[in-house]
Amino acid sequence: MPIDTNREFTPLSVAVLTVSDTRTLETDRSGGLAAELLTAAGHRLAARAIVTDDEAAVRAQVAAWIADPAVDVVITTGGTGVTRRDITPEAIAPLGTKHIPGFGELFRWLSYQDIGTSTIQSRAEAWLCDATFVFVLPGSTGAVRLALEQLLIPQLDSRHRPCNFAELMPRVRREAGPEGR
Repeated sequence: MPIDTNREFTPLSVAVLTVSDTRTLETDRSGGLAAELLTAAGHRLAARAIVTDDEAAVRAQVAAWIADPAVDVVITTGGTGVTRRDITPEAIAPLGTKHIPGFGELFRWLSYQDIGTSTIQSRAEAWLCDATFVFVLPGSTGAVRLALEQLLIPQLDSRHRPCNFAELMPRVRREAGPEGR
């Protein structure tokens, strides 16, 4: 994953949402790790929150961040399993403008190297929602670290070659128009 040092780094504003019935900001290791890795990479933490595994609450928080022009990217942790309470992908899907299936596919392929066939239980996903990229990650710290270090930090770096999500932001915003923000 080559970085072109002749290009300028463009920091993005990222909101981190943890979906959990049990975690608090003090005990949320996965959301904390996401915020730590993103800021260490040079991005700005626009917001951080925790909501319970409630589809309407998750959708409302993410929709508010999608509508906020100060938020470029939303990363959620938790709620991607297969139990009845795991509703994050269902909460986000109706907000999506374009599904990004390669993210989930590549995440599971990389995850397979660590946890084997258990990765089949992950429903990690990604969407472009109007002019905001939304990435839905499992709630374990291992999954968050893998997704950020191997996929998202490179793709959110405007210097990453041959292409990246960061360099698409101006075009995505133009195409979304004022109604997309």
